[in-house]
Amino acid sequence: MAENIEQTVKTRRVFYIPGYDPIHPRRYRELYRKEGGEQARISDYQIALSPKTGGGNYGWNVAAHIDGVDVETTVEVLVWSDIVRISMSNSILATYGQLVQTAWVYIASGALWRLMQLRKGPVIAALYPVGMLLLQLLIAVLAGKLLYTTLTFFGGPAWFKGIVAALGVGLGWQVLRWFKKHDGKFYAYYLMHDYAFGAATRGANPPALETRMTEFGDAIVQALKSDVDEVLVVGHSSGAHLGVSILADLIRAGRVPAEGPKLAFMSLGQVVPMVSFLRDAHRLRADLRYLSRCVGLTWIDVTAPGDGCAFALCDPVAVSGVAPEDKRWPLVFSAAFTQSLTPARWKALRWRFFRLHFQYLCAFDAPKDYDYFQITAGPHSLAERYAGRPASRSRIVKPVNKFTSTAP
Repeated sequence: MAENIEQTVKTRRVFYIPGYDPIHPRRYRELYRKEGGEQARISDYQIALSPKTGGGNYGWNVAAHIDGVDVETTVEVLVWSDIVRISMSNSILATYGQLVQTAWVYIASGALWRLMQLRKGPVIAALYPVGMLLLQLLIAVLAGKLLYTTLTFFGGPAWFKGIVAALGVGLGWQVLRWFKKHDGKFYAYYLMHDYAFGAATRGANPPALETRMTEFGDAIVQALKSDVDEVLVVGHSSGAHLGVSILADLIRAGRVPAEGPKLAFMSLGQVVPMVSFLRDAHRLRADLRYLSRCVGLTWIDVTAPGDGCAFALCDPVAVSGVAPEDKRWPLVFSAAFTQSLTPARWKALRWRFFRLHFQYLCAFDAPKDYDYFQITAGPHSLAERYAGRPASRSRIVKPVNKFTSTAP
């Protein structure tokens, strides 16, 4: 492993692609600062952050002293949170309309049942907002009905009952508004918008996102022309499939310099099948197939069975049914949450599903061969770090996708 390799990376550019997240990218800087400091304390190395100078994407600089050597890294967040916020601006009624449409897309196409053959965790996570929103609607209806029943218990004229009925409807509406206002605790609207984002176009990228992905690609190309040793693209959650398409576009178009920095891609907690299993995800399936055979790239896919929101150890190319005979990537292995976290810490996090979905970006008590901060700020390239590393034997490679076409 990388411990016996001499330093080959002194400078690095990291491009982080978030998942479906409406929050300002500073949350990722603070997460990196806090968790990186904790991992440095646990693993006995040094890491420090400073503001990124100049214009361009939001980011920060990292100065690390690992394995006795210094490494300088610039991390940039490829922001699409504004697109996410626009997609989340729907009214209460429109969100319930999304619920019906999204459920229909996944159920009628058979995608839901095929996804369940891979991992039940992310499918349950996808069903959660449907169940929670319907429960909220039921509570609202019952609240309105209770008010009507109580106030009309002794009867009354028709005009009085009409007024009470209107009050019941108003109360039910206020209940729904209360749930929406406090969605930070329930995540029902957030998750509904997340799954609806891909389902609305049956897996195709909306024009605004395609435009933004082109801009992301341009930023990566500029880094590939700079004097650094490695350019590392990290895609988390739904950001993983954006990374696949962005890099496939760049390599296919010949925009990756042959003599430039080493190019690497790391997908974390990916949910690729949620999109690639949809009817019109032709572009994503074509990009998965293309990227899986690229020679001038290293692609590592890291998930963990403990993450109930990801398709853990599911090879995104293979399960999507588009693996070519000369497939090289990705190398699929587990971050092994249950082995890398102490029993007490695992117990504390076990049922915090959304927090566990971000554990890939956090410190581990006893990291095995996955350390986010060594990877993004350490002295070894991704290719060298995992050279000779076998894929997890328990990975899922069975193709179960019905829709395997790579062209409309």
